[in-house]
Amino acid sequence: MTDSSDMLNFIEVFNVMNVDPDTGHAVWSGLTGSRSALQRDGFMVDPKAGALCPKEWLDERGYLDAELARQHPRPWGI
Repeated sequence: MTDSSDMLNFIEVFNVMNVDPDTGHAVWSGLTGSRSALQRDGFMVDPKAGALCPKEWLDERGYLDAELARQHPRPWGI
């Protein structure tokens, strides 16, 4: 069982998606961030599309530091 204090070190993050004008499909923009960062910067958040990551992986703006995340293997995708 997971200790609840372990979960406090994680934050829910969401991918920033763009719509491809030719196909209408969602395409990842290369950004992943916290709910508050995305809302602050004018992005919509799909509440069903969140993932968890360690808080330490976010930069000062609230976006995932991709280089830091790549250094740590994980069993889930972000």
